[in-house]
Amino acid sequence: MNDYTKHFSVLKKECLDFLCENPDQRLEPSYFADLTFGAGGHSFEFLYRNKNFNVFSTDQDPDALLNGQKRIIDEHMENRITLIDSNFVHFPKIHREKNLPLLDGILLDLGVSSHHFDSGERGFSFRFDAPLDMRMNYHSREFHTAEYVVNNYREEQLVHIFEEYGEERFSKRIAQKIVETRRTHPIRTTIELENLVFHCYPKEMRHGKTNPSTKIFQALRVEVNKELEVLTDVLSQLIPLLKMGGRLAVISFHSLEDRIVKNIFRDFSQSESLPVSLLTKKPVLPTEDEILLNKRSRSAKLRVVERIEAKKEKNKYKII
Repeated sequence: MNDYTKHFSVLKKECLDFLCENPDQRLEPSYFADLTFGAGGHSFEFLYRNKNFNVFSTDQDPDALLNGQKRIIDEHMENRITLIDSNFVHFPKIHREKNLPLLDGILLDLGVSSHHFDSGERGFSFRFDAPLDMRMNYHSREFHTAEYVVNNYREEQLVHIFEEYGEERFSKRIAQKIVETRRTHPIRTTIELENLVFHCYPKEMRHGKTNPSTKIFQALRVEVNKELEVLTDVLSQLIPLLKMGGRLAVISFHSLEDRIVKNIFRDFSQSESLPVSLLTKKPVLPTEDEILLNKRSRSAKLRVVERIEAKKEKNKYKII
């Protein structure tokens, strides 16, 4: 098992600055939720900023949970952070059932941890020869593996996934080759799939900066973990969990994710019953220094909203 603490927390300072302004002035207990615990970088940063800050964190990855519990004990934070074994889509239900307090801030970091890419056996990366898994929670039967998707989805389903989630220009050609290949034998490993995709590309395009399989692996990961459906389902349910003035921050790494976040935040900013204020008219991007330190942060976008009081209706009959 790789050491999760080597993972870089993207846009950490920017997130925390938005979610807990003036931490030194907060004398009463404050409650935050980090719904993508990962290596715990964001969660523990809340705890470091003020001794009155408390955190509820969720993660569905067994490795993250094991490393997280060890870190919590090592840093003597058992009384201030609760690590919950769950996909973040279930957090609104957990919040309700456990009667948790309204929150000062909620963070969603939608990026895949470096741990997933660097753990060859997880099947997220074609740098290693491994089973095509790609499930965030490899113990769960809730989601199909990438191997199942590749070997069982119809050709038109594969084309849709590759086009929609990977924005892959050779989607049809690759899907056709997958269907042709699996008629003789199932495609079971990352290297098998990478090799198949590689040879679907024209020869002059096979050796560019980006491996031809990159978009296909991204698309499969999104499909396997139902990432866009989960995000759409949960975002609107998180706003009611904030206290007035509480903030929701989302870091996305894919244009489709960012579009979902942008549109839902916009809709709530125009809502009469549960309005929010857009604190980021345009997404916050990593600095050049952060990208140099962690090149995987280069596509990150941060959007933040703040829950506000219900808007008062304008009286169109008011006499001026």
